[in-house]
Amino acid sequence: MIKGFKKFCLCLLAAGAAGGILAGCNSPANRVLSSRQEYAEQMQAAVSTPFGAYPETVVYTLGKMISTNNSNMPAGDTYEDNAYTRYIKEVINVQNRDVFEEADKQYDTNVSMAIAMNELPDIMLVSNYEDLETLIENDMIEDLTVAYQNCISDRIREMYASYGEDLIDSVTFDGKIMALPETNITDGPNLVWLRKDWMDTLGLSAPQTIEDVVEIVRQFVDNQMGGEETVGLVCDTQIAGECGYSSEYLLDLIFASYGAYPKQWITGDDGEVVYGSVTDEAKAALSYVHTLYNEGILEKNFLIHTTSNLIEMIEQGKCGSFFGPWWAANNPLASAVSAVAQSEKPDWQPYLIATDAQGNTSYHSQNPAYKYVVVRKGYEHPEIAAKMISVMFDKIRYECDSSEEFEKYYQLNVEPTARPLAINVDYNNALELCYEDIAAVFSGEKQEDDLKLLEKSYYTACKNYMENKESAGTDAWAAYMTRIKACEAIREGSVITVPSLYFKTTKTMKSEWWKLKENEKEVYLKIICGEEPPEYFDIFVRSWQENGGAQITDEVKAALAAE
Repeated sequence: MIKGFKKFCLCLLAAGAAGGILAGCNSPANRVLSSRQEYAEQMQAAVSTPFGAYPETVVYTLGKMISTNNSNMPAGDTYEDNAYTRYIKEVINVQNRDVFEEADKQYDTNVSMAIAMNELPDIMLVSNYEDLETLIENDMIEDLTVAYQNCISDRIREMYASYGEDLIDSVTFDGKIMALPETNITDGPNLVWLRKDWMDTLGLSAPQTIEDVVEIVRQFVDNQMGGEETVGLVCDTQIAGECGYSSEYLLDLIFASYGAYPKQWITGDDGEVVYGSVTDEAKAALSYVHTLYNEGILEKNFLIHTTSNLIEMIEQGKCGSFFGPWWAANNPLASAVSAVAQSEKPDWQPYLIATDAQGNTSYHSQNPAYKYVVVRKGYEHPEIAAKMISVMFDKIRYECDSSEEFEKYYQLNVEPTARPLAINVDYNNALELCYEDIAAVFSGEKQEDDLKLLEKSYYTACKNYMENKESAGTDAWAAYMTRIKACEAIREGSVITVPSLYFKTTKTMKSEWWKLKENEKEVYLKIICGEEPPEYFDIFVRSWQENGGAQITDEVKAALAAE
């Protein structure tokens, strides 16, 4: 059970005692307060500004989203004591006490339990929009409008504004900002990641189209490049539907080559809003994927494999192909590259694949937010959520240029889950901006000293790899592949973004959407694996319409028309 404590920890520190936890980050030190007036003034500044420090340490309870391998943090660091928590305490005098620490689905389960029992920690992340709506409907979380107005820094406001009005609108209910959203930066289309060393052995050229990819995978399998257990494209059972968050091992590019965008509300050929999973284009794409499955291009046992299984096949050298975003070199490929001797290291490379005859690559736009920071109703200091976002994504990134500790974090690829709030807040085009800055230094247009902490750490890692590829560490390789090679492939391509139009929940969705989604997944998998013929898709569409799909479509159209 979640402990419902909500107290201040009175920790008046001697003057100057907290002077320099993180070198290079200009931070205020705690000190003994000389008068009640000074205490009141400091408290007022703390509750009404982004970076004002509390006169006494504010300890808040946290529902903590974590990850495997201690989120890649260096030895000795924990989720309550790491570079982020230490710096947050140094700047604004706030400290987390985690009432639960869980990863992935178990985290979401704990959140659901906390909601059901009405035993919320002071602050937590919600990664399900329906849970956010439940919290609001039951008056369980704080209105954060004032906190947003007073304690979100100007730069963070600019970041939020770069997504247009949709981002803040998604957390605004009856004119009140009820949560603080993460930002899902534009990742661009997925890439196909291939074993170039296998391609070189077989004399295969870089792929340009889906057909090229299929032929390369066919050659990998037929020639048993990974041994007798060589597999084709590894695939997640979600099949398609996302770009960015959880978008590895999906077949979005194949569907896009048929003009299909499953799980997205898009504009159809007739100009009307349509759900992308029930279109004729989706039917044609499914039929093609079924052919790939029959031919062994798609890994035959994907139905029974978990994400861990897919990673194992890649690490063990049985797989030489998968679709994934620009950051796939960090996960899973970094572990695959580090798992073998230097002389046997696989040469994984990213390629941008055209989805039409004109050489364009189309992909659907992303939900601008998947996670939301909420504060328990009645908590005394709801503004600390806004203050922590300002510290982590403004002050650290733009005022800690000489912090060796944070530079090390970036070079170690420490995951966002190390932060008390396991989110990211950045400009919509942050990936492009980072690539441009790093490339400008390599081309001589900028100096290394012009780079901010994040870009500088990636530049250093990329430079280390480029100057000594044979002995460079896996972290340097991953930085180069993500921040240079993958970004370069996307930048040099002709990319078309198909707008996804709706990410909220309609009235009928609340009761029927989960059933429609489960049925959709089941039907897609049956058609791919041949348990049902492609013509069964028409029966699925009729059932979808009759069991709430038509009503939901009308509701989405009405909601979009009202915007």
